[in-house]
Formats: sequence, C-alpha cells, structure tokens
Amino acid sequence: MDILRVMGGHRLKGSVNINGSKNAALPIMAASLMSSGEVILNDVPELEDISVMIRALESLGAHIKREGHTLIIDSSHIHRFQVDESIARRMRASNLLMGALLGRFGQARVAYPGGCAIGSRPMDIHIKGFQRLGYDISDLPGYMDGRANQVNGREIMLDIPSVGATENIMMAAVFAPGQTLLRNAAREPEIVDLQNFLNRMGARIRGAGLDCIRIDGVKTLRGTEHSVISDRIEAGTFMVAAALTRGDVWVENVILEHLQPVIAKLGETGAEIMTRPGRVRVIGNRNYSATDIKTMPYPGFPTDMQAQMMSFLCMTPGTSVIVENIFENRFMHVQELRRMGAEIKIEGRVAIISGGKLKGAAVEASDLRAGAALILAGLGAEGETRISRLDHLDRGYERIHERFQALGADIVRERTVDN
Repeated sequence: MDILRVMGGHRLKGSVNINGSKNAALPIMAASLMSSGEVILNDVPELEDISVMIRALESLGAHIKREGHTLIIDSSHIHRFQVDESIARRMRASNLLMGALLGRFGQARVAYPGGCAIGSRPMDIHIKGFQRLGYDISDLPGYMDGRANQVNGREIMLDIPSVGATENIMMAAVFAPGQTLLRNAAREPEIVDLQNFLNRMGARIRGAGLDCIRIDGVKTLRGTEHSVISDRIEAGTFMVAAALTRGDVWVENVILEHLQPVIAKLGETGAEIMTRPGRVRVIGNRNYSATDIKTMPYPGFPTDMQAQMMSFLCMTPGTSVIVENIFENRFMHVQELRRMGAEIKIEGRVAIISGGKLKGAAVEASDLRAGAALILAGLGAEGETRISRLDHLDRGYERIHERFQALGADIVRERTVDN
C-alpha cells in the first residue's frame, strides 16, 4: 500500500502545467467507438480511469496504441457489445459505452458502473432518453441491455441536467434519423468538447453549452484527430493550494472561462488573482476572510472543487458555509479533516466551518476529490500528514506528488509494508 507523507508549512512557488481533462477524455474515448476510422486523441492524461477505459475498449475489440499523452484508437474491429462488471465497477464513466454502442451498432449490454461513492447517480435518466429515441432497454440483474427497435430523432426533456445522461443520449442520437432536441441538457465544458469531437468525425450537433442541444442524424462517422481540453478541476486544485500556502503560482494551460467560479471565490477570500491568456496567477495573502459556497451545475461552483475549498476554509479565519447541492454523500472528507483539528458542523447538505489551524495526522482518502483535499490540508497543516488509499487519487491526478514537489512542497510517496 502506498501512502503520501506531507510536511506542512512550505510556501508553493513557480508554475505548473495543467493536463488534459479526465472528465472530457473519458466520454470522447467512448465516442471513438462510433467511428469506423482511426481516431487520434492528444492531451489524454495518464490516469487509472483512462487505463480502465482503454481496457474496456480493448475488451470490445478496439485496437489502441498509447504514446505518452496520445491515444491512437482503431474501432473498425469491434466484435463484442458487452461491458463486463469486472471493468464497469472500477469506473463510473463505463456507462457512457452504452450510448456509443447503441448509437453505432444498435445493441449493448453494460454492467452498472462503479466509481466514487459520493452519492446517488441513477441511470433512469439515461434509460428514459434511450427509450425515447426508440431503443428497447431491459434492466437485467447487474446489467442494462439495449436493442434498437424503431430509432428516430425525438424531443427529449431531461428530468435534471445530468452530465452523463446528456453525453450518453447525444451519442445514442448521432445516427438516429431526423432531428433530436435534447432539452434541459447539462452545460459543462466537457459536453462542449464531446460535441466538438463528434462533429470533427462528421456528426451534426449544435447547442452544447446551452440547455438545448440539436442533433441531426447522420449515416457514418469518420476518423479524426482531436486534442482534449485542459482539466478545470486539476487547475482549481493547484490554485487553491497556492492560496492556502500563501504561495505564488502560475497555473498554465487553462481555459479561463472554465475557472471563473473558483477565481471568484478565491478572490472573495482575499487571494490575489492575475489572469493572462491561457494562464492564471494566484498570490497568497496572510489576511484571508471567510466566504460561503453553494455547489451548482456549470457555470456554478463545481462540486468537484468543494472538498478542496473546504480544506482552505478550515484554515481561514471566521465562519464559512458550504452547501452541497449536487451529491448527498459528498462530505465524507469531513471526518478526516476533523482528525486534523478542523471544526466543521454538518446539517444535512450544509457544512458550517469555523476556521483555525490544522495539525498533521494519519488520514484516508474516501474518494478522488477528498484525496486532493487531504493533500491541501496537509500542505497547510502543522507537522506531518500521512494519507492512505491513494488508489482514489490515481484515478484523477497524474503524478500529483511530483508536481507539488516541483512547486516546493515537502511531499513524498512511499510504499508501506502491511504487518
């Protein structure tokens, strides 16, 4: 078992380059199944979730070559349409293979997905959309089974603006004759990137980033080359780290529009923010103020940044309030922060934080973003913090300890021996 040892009290300084977005790369990799030609994807991060998706695609018959941050995917030899539980339970995004397989081949069987246990993310919205398009969906023990019946473009109203359902239904509708109108669609930047990728292959989609997406059915998709957008959550994590260590860090290769909620909240606390095209500088302050945060769908404050901001606010004088509106179980990191001396009161979906000092302790990551939050807490705490369950971190951050080391952090990854 690996652990991270973080010694607090070191001011971060320098620059860090942000990788491609995991949450954009995964649906794009799934969508590559819909092309009969070769797909080249650039800026794909080297993460465990990406490796699992590669294994999923290969299990279906795709040929994949990996060269650093570039994937070359050939889906012309797909011969299988079932995604097994052994793969699906390791990654939430495996459910996106349902839409891609239904769209191109008219059949799919996908085990219900796993991923971080941060709350309910039901598949019923996806299934309703597939059925509305004309796919017969059966709910088997542990699996969803789908078959094309009379597939045509339709008007579909999502019950909530689900990111996964928006992406899945977009893919399932690409080959549907006529026009599909997907209303109450999620607006996240990763959906825009999926639209741009599909359109490069010959799809006819417009409106991603708005609440109504129009998909005009096409007959085939060709191969293409595409570069994945930068990861706004990784960028936000390094920005918060710079602020809480009173550092001075340039965060490079970012899309500033995607970072506006984080920029705004850090600015409210008193951090100095400077922006230039494709980069943002965060300069720490010794006199921070408390603030309130409500997580919301994009363009609101992202739920994936809630835990990291909580670590920062635990060390910010005054009383801050965080309302988690997206996932009901996304306060599991609170118990670990309390081990470090954090004063946090939970009332349902509301966390009330009394800022003070943290002290290093042995803590455990409960999910991906909780793991990032514990690193940040360790960077600002007195003494040493030891973080276990790094498998969660490896799903979403590429060699994060090495990148913090380059900024001046005292952080080491080491293997422990179980007795």
